[in-house]
Amino acid sequence: MYHSETTLRAELPSSRKLMRSTILAALSAAVILVTVASPETTPVAAATQQTSWRDEMRFILKPGEGMEVKLRMKEGEKTVFAWTVEGGTVNYDTQGDSIMRSISYEKGRAASSDDGDLVAAFTGKHGWFWRNRGDADVKLVLRTRGDYSDIKRVK
Repeated sequence: MYHSETTLRAELPSSRKLMRSTILAALSAAVILVTVASPETTPVAAATQQTSWRDEMRFILKPGEGMEVKLRMKEGEKTVFAWTVEGGTVNYDTQGDSIMRSISYEKGRAASSDDGDLVAAFTGKHGWFWRNRGDADVKLVLRTRGDYSDIKRVK
């Protein structure tokens, strides 16, 4: 039925060669895993490494209280940010303004965190406004890094 040639025993690799090939394959896989797929090289891990943040601000917001933080940025500059709320949620508006312009990048309600990139649509002040609509104090932590000349809490 089937005409297949059988491999001669002399043509098969020795146990020693098979072991050497297996070890080389395992070492190659380990090198690839560490250099290419390491968690330290993924964008999420890089974004959450605390040592990579340029600025960190912490605030307590009482019920009904609002607060604003602004970065001075030039058009096209990019800032990476992450903020979290402990003890509740906030309403927020990611926004920008200058003498003649204003923009609302994103709004949210009852949010406990947000992160991402803020790219300045124009030269001016860009940042966040938060309001605690809950019944208890909340702690807000903002972390930023990137292209901006200064960061300030607006009173």
